[in-house]
Amino acid sequence: MTTSDVLLIADADGVRTLTLNRPQAYNSLTVELKEALLAALREAADDEAVRAVVLTGSGKAFCAGQDLKEHVGLLQAGDPAPLHTVKEHYNPIVKAIVSMAKPVIAAINGTAAGAGAAFAYASDLRIAAESSSFLMAFANVGLGPDSGASWTLQRLVGYGRAAELMLLARTVDAAEALRLGLVGEVVPDEELAARAQKVAAKLANGPTVAYAKIKGVLNLAAQSTFEEALDAEDAAQTALGATADHTEAVEAFVGKRKPNFQGK
Repeated sequence: MTTSDVLLIADADGVRTLTLNRPQAYNSLTVELKEALLAALREAADDEAVRAVVLTGSGKAFCAGQDLKEHVGLLQAGDPAPLHTVKEHYNPIVKAIVSMAKPVIAAINGTAAGAGAAFAYASDLRIAAESSSFLMAFANVGLGPDSGASWTLQRLVGYGRAAELMLLARTVDAAEALRLGLVGEVVPDEELAARAQKVAAKLANGPTVAYAKIKGVLNLAAQSTFEEALDAEDAAQTALGATADHTEAVEAFVGKRKPNFQGK
């Protein structure tokens, strides 16, 4: 397992928790942190023992987005690295989240801005602390959206609201985020970690092979025709109908007992 001071990794009951760990800098994203997060997401995807993933931050922020101090320093030094970070880091990170064949839960413990907010939008479920907030800050620094935000945000709140949040770059607090549909649940700050772990554990004990198919058909349907979506559903149901988890679920239902899913 990849380890790094800037990214904490913990496993419990089939849940892998990835904690961005630069609290003094609001977990802003340096090259080191981006590379560590990408590696950790890929490892989680490949590890059969990991059945759900929680992404969160340490301290008072979830993730403030790009570390602008590192960014401007590289720009002033004439280093081309900042111009390639979307392709080399941000795009692969959100692809790893969206394509992972297991549920990803964002536990938003504070400020989520720029790419940090985009990572949350790319996750399957979002649970926010009452003190959390969201900011599409790209326009404030003369940039456009990245990390998939142009795709994920408008699918959560619609084009009009997404345009407003990006063009005006205004902060959305947790209560408004819940009303808009940016998050599915808001909990007191002190309950966030436990709530995220409880939801993740429930998913980890569920039919994870079905969850993978659910993610797949939802993502395809978001960019396909109705007929293509129907075909994808048919293919998924045919495959899932032959799984051990489906047989176990049916037998458990008939036997009036709780199913024991194995993710197979």
